[in-house]
Amino acid sequence: MEGIISISGKASRPSTSLGYPEDIFPLVLTSATQELFNCRIDEDVTEKSPFKLLKKDDIIDDMKRRAAVSDFSPVKQTVLAYPEEEMLLVFDSNLTYGQFFYLVLTPESKDRILKSPEGEELLMADKRPQFWISLGSEKEIEEPIKETREKLRLKLRVDRAVQSKVCFSDRDCAESKDGHLECTSYEDSKFKIKKLLTDCGVQAVPMIQTNSCQTMRMVPKDTFTQYEPREFSTEEKETILKEQSLMNFCKAQIPRMLFALQQEEIINVFLDDWKALATGLEACDWSGQVSDTLVLHQVFTDQKFAKSKTISCLNWHPTIYGVIAVAMTKRHEELAEAVSSPPLIVFYSFSNPSSPQFLLECPDDILAFQFSPSNPNIIVGGCLNGQVLLWDISAHVTFIQATQPGSRRESINSDKFDLNDSRENIPIVRFCAVSALESSHKAPVTDVQWLPPTFEVTMMGLPVENKQKVSIQIITCSPDCTLRFWDVRLPAEFSNTPTESTPTVDHKTPMTTCSVPETFKHLDRTWKPMFRVSLSKIDTKGEYVPMKFSFENFITTTERDKEIKGTEALLDYSQLKIPASEKLKEMDNINTKFFVGTENGEIIYSDWKLESDDSGRPHSSKPFACFNSHHWLVNTVQRSPFFKDILLSTGGWNFAIWKEGVMDGPLVASQYFEQECTVGCWSLSRPAVFFIGKTDGSVEIWDLLKNSSEPLQLHPHISKSKITCMKACSFTAKQHFLAVADDLGVLRIFEIPKALYLPSRHESLSMKKYFDLEAESLKDYLKREEFWTKHKKEEEEHKTKLKKEPEKPETPPKEIHRLDLTEYSDDLILEEELLQDMGLWPIAVESER
Repeated sequence: MEGIISISGKASRPSTSLGYPEDIFPLVLTSATQELFNCRIDEDVTEKSPFKLLKKDDIIDDMKRRAAVSDFSPVKQTVLAYPEEEMLLVFDSNLTYGQFFYLVLTPESKDRILKSPEGEELLMADKRPQFWISLGSEKEIEEPIKETREKLRLKLRVDRAVQSKVCFSDRDCAESKDGHLECTSYEDSKFKIKKLLTDCGVQAVPMIQTNSCQTMRMVPKDTFTQYEPREFSTEEKETILKEQSLMNFCKAQIPRMLFALQQEEIINVFLDDWKALATGLEACDWSGQVSDTLVLHQVFTDQKFAKSKTISCLNWHPTIYGVIAVAMTKRHEELAEAVSSPPLIVFYSFSNPSSPQFLLECPDDILAFQFSPSNPNIIVGGCLNGQVLLWDISAHVTFIQATQPGSRRESINSDKFDLNDSRENIPIVRFCAVSALESSHKAPVTDVQWLPPTFEVTMMGLPVENKQKVSIQIITCSPDCTLRFWDVRLPAEFSNTPTESTPTVDHKTPMTTCSVPETFKHLDRTWKPMFRVSLSKIDTKGEYVPMKFSFENFITTTERDKEIKGTEALLDYSQLKIPASEKLKEMDNINTKFFVGTENGEIIYSDWKLESDDSGRPHSSKPFACFNSHHWLVNTVQRSPFFKDILLSTGGWNFAIWKEGVMDGPLVASQYFEQECTVGCWSLSRPAVFFIGKTDGSVEIWDLLKNSSEPLQLHPHISKSKITCMKACSFTAKQHFLAVADDLGVLRIFEIPKALYLPSRHESLSMKKYFDLEAESLKDYLKREEFWTKHKKEEEEHKTKLKKEPEKPETPPKEIHRLDLTEYSDDLILEEELLQDMGLWPIAVESER
């Protein structure tokens, strides 16, 4: 024990006011930490061997995994700044500094302790080799063996058990398979080679060529047409304006015009009154004819925010009529140019199509966003730089609702109506929280979805009971080959004092444009994913690159649910906390498998549950199946709203329909079109109808019950550029809309005709039988294809076998002549025998003579 004190005394510096030297720090290590780092008292470290070298990476991993619970958290910054890979931990049995352990914080102190005579003696006490004791075995050797080489002296260090004895013995390499031991090189932590930086420059000079062409010069000819308006002279204008009849007309008509403008603001002028008079779904439109094609309802565009922009994603507001949000992003050809306007999410409304209602501020272009199923005022989005954002629009919902038809309870006085009342200052809502950049995706977020409120997942991906019945977890995917799961609740150890609690939002008082809601203040710039799921390739090395994904949704929203959502009080997300995982009940009936569309056109079927390897570390399982159905990037993977196991995928030059559980391929695969399929969308009212958008700006409407090889309708001139997004919406039983966005930033709203939204009798049952028949046909086709492949292989093997057999040699001419003579003599003998049997042989001979 005196030796240990003397070593500590040599390594230590003058004590500070804390009661211990500056280059050490006393630690309290729990039994769990001692077992984790193999430094258990009286087992791994003792009074005779009090030293233990710990790897710096292991300490950092422990602080990341257990955070503030880690015993090394008091020296977190010192450990991160430590230059070497190993740190020295000393067992102090005398409690010199008040604890059983202290950690050496500088490399100099570690070297002084380990290089001191006492330290080397303690480290090498149990490592010295034992001398060989003769027992007479050398006498059995007939010829003495003389050693000619100098013996090698090896200095070994055992980390696991310093006090255990080291025994060496001779062994023949031929006696065992692992007799050959390889001493591989390793990186010495004490020596580091610094790389020298050099500045190099390369000048590329283009090749210059002189070319010319001769064209026939055409004589220019100027042609023009001039139109000039007929105007009154100044005297005539003054005379007309002073006339009493004009003044009387303006005085009589101005109140009527103001009253008409007020009615347009109060009443929905786009509502078809004649159609509202109908009593059933079978009633025809006001003209007495039933329309069977898409009818343009409204067009939204904005020269200020949509200039040089494309619409990357759109979503209808779940509860407010006629409100739709679109994400404006820069086009590919505009990325290198100067930024004309910041990236925004724009809210449009049927009641005011001339200008946006309000804007959502974004730090970068948004490629995907979605409203929360539990609270439509909460929006999640994924950025181009890989970060995930959250918005809270609770303070602006009252403003949107005020612009809806019939929302103003009090009549507006016509005398107070202002013709110059234009909303130039559009409110901008800032995001509440953004994920930490180092924990975000390393590539753009291409898809984001909320988990349903029926369940939640743990850190291992296991579905458990969601007692709060609120959607609180999010899934995102990115081309960085991962899917990540996020939780928006407060951590379990996070607590607020009454003075620091999140203030409640007063919906009656509108929020200013510069204020930021504090709903997700606890997540801002510190938000990290719960876990990530990687998609390793099945047969080869590498990983799949996900673009879109779809999992089974366990809730179905009805009209009654929408009414309830619109009337009940919305839950405050700032009050939700993560419960203890041991108190949650695991749900076995939840399907954790999902479909993924990749960048190369594959459709992947995998599971998000994590598995544990032999060391206990979690890792993602390999996908169950991979199908190469599309020859280019998959841009849509969407489940049918009527069948939870039916999916639609689009990508490249075709589309496909899949059924979960059928692992042989797609049920329906279209032929390859001339134009690429950029987006697909299911109908919300008919199970057999879906819509396909193309790069040439056309939209196809397919009805599988009528024809599965050709579209039912083709609308070729909807846009001049490619279709980027499509989404259907049904506000009432007789009002169904289809939102179509293009690459020029224009949003078009089409009204779906009754022929496309009114389902036929037993259409859902007919589609179910159709999908079952397609599944059976697919199995039968695969069996026949396997038989044909096997039969073709057998024929090729038979032909190959015949080619390998030696050919018979050709008979030479002399041998042929000899065979002919032998055959002729045999014929003569046979003829003689026949004639003798008939008694004609002598007569035949005499006649021949």
